[in-house]
Amino acid sequence: MKITTMKLSDLVKPERNVRIHTEQQLKEFRRSIEMFGQIRPIVIDENNVILAGNGLFDTLNTMGKETAEVYQYSNLTENQKKKLMIADNKIFNLGIENLDTLNSFLEELNGDLDIPGFDEDILKQMVSEAEDVTERISEYGTLDEQVIQSIRESGKRTEQQIQKIENQQETASTEPPLGQGIRAESENAPTEEFILCPKCGEKIWR
Repeated sequence: MKITTMKLSDLVKPERNVRIHTEQQLKEFRRSIEMFGQIRPIVIDENNVILAGNGLFDTLNTMGKETAEVYQYSNLTENQKKKLMIADNKIFNLGIENLDTLNSFLEELNGDLDIPGFDEDILKQMVSEAEDVTERISEYGTLDEQVIQSIRESGKRTEQQIQKIENQQETASTEPPLGQGIRAESENAPTEEFILCPKCGEKIWR
């Protein structure tokens, strides 16, 4: 396969496309290109009509790019072109993720989870919930907004609980232990001492 570089202005979008590209997908396309560059060519026919890579083409255009790497077919029938367009959009969806390997990779990244295709904050929350991370990640991309918001709120609650415990520990460290003498002073009264009853916590004045 010989890959060449062509101007985006010379490429032609097909009148009909098998796949509809959402704003979210195009956003992740852009993140991927910014991170890795163009990792696969746009496939075109002899008339420069795009057979595969319409989302990539749209993304490169919105990024202000002028050229793209392309692979050009020159001997396909009209039926073969349609089959190629259908196959390109379907075959990838037939794959099954190896979730054990995916989980291992995520753990090995040690918190560096800025990965195109995933929301970094959501991914961190999923990974922190180790018991069901496999199932949650396998469903990523099909989660509705309500589920995503629930995950975010769960993360916030966890942070609040940790902060509450830390505050309680700080407060406890400043209080005198039971049974230890302390002094009470007022403007018109002499200094007095009391101890805290180790059983009930009441002040016993001396």
